[in-house]
Amino acid sequence: MNEVLAIVVPCYNEEEVLPDSISKLRSVLGDLRKSCGISKDSFILLVDDGSRDRTWEIIKENHDSSSDVWGQKLSRNCGHQSALLSGLMTARERADISISIDADLQDDIGVIKDMVDKYHEGCEIVYGIRGSRKKDSFFKRNTAQGYYKLLSSMGVKTVYNHADFRLMSKKALDELALYQESNLYLRGLIPLLGLKTGEVVYERGIRQAGESKYPLKKMLALAINGITSFSTEPIKMVLKTGVIALFICLAAAVYAFVSYISGNVEKGWTSLILSIWFLGGVQLIAIGVIGEYVGRIYSEVKHRPLYHVEELLDKQNVGGN
Repeated sequence: MNEVLAIVVPCYNEEEVLPDSISKLRSVLGDLRKSCGISKDSFILLVDDGSRDRTWEIIKENHDSSSDVWGQKLSRNCGHQSALLSGLMTARERADISISIDADLQDDIGVIKDMVDKYHEGCEIVYGIRGSRKKDSFFKRNTAQGYYKLLSSMGVKTVYNHADFRLMSKKALDELALYQESNLYLRGLIPLLGLKTGEVVYERGIRQAGESKYPLKKMLALAINGITSFSTEPIKMVLKTGVIALFICLAAAVYAFVSYISGNVEKGWTSLILSIWFLGGVQLIAIGVIGEYVGRIYSEVKHRPLYHVEELLDKQNVGGN
């Protein structure tokens, strides 16, 4: 009991939702101090991921008026996963328990207490699991479910219907810090830690204001990163496709030879052109898949830092001190 809890919130252009979100999270902290006995030194760490609006100003204003609210400003937009990791690594040095949640609070903050209870039962990691996807569009619901099945078929260990709403102990964060990957996909990394886990189920709400920071383009990029960071199955599929294409070509060659011997040579170039297009498409796909992996190797070997912290507002400088 009396552990320090950090609620880590990555923020990117969240000026519309942030004031209300901070108020709700402060209320949660107050309730947890009473019901779970967490330390009075517990805090909310808001990570500004290079926002272009008033996000950082709002964080500073709330920090100046409350010791509960801390801020961390990154020098540029590094992406959601890097911003989240930067906040977790900062919290790791100052807290016993860290809970990550997105700034829009679509995830149910009401189950945070259940997460802390699971931690007290011995869980080092507690995943927030969506009970259903009824509020998602037909397209998003089915593509998400298909993606989880695809990852599973490729041997990638993930938690179904879980995003980045989770509790992690200091021990879990210490283990996570050992991973030095540039192509960051926390949803795949954390299950690799092998520590005792728990789950809490909740219903995801709707976004109250602002726009989603994960449009289709970013969702696709995250999906590709998840696959290529944890599985070499796509390269194996390229090899299998190449073998199948070879057998098709051999069968076509045998057919052409038999037709020539029997004098039934077909006129026209349709079959030839189609076969050229088919093989050309296979080759381009193969080059693209291999290129994805080569590009990720290129990123990894440079060992560039994932983020740079420009400014940190913690309990040492509340009120502008």
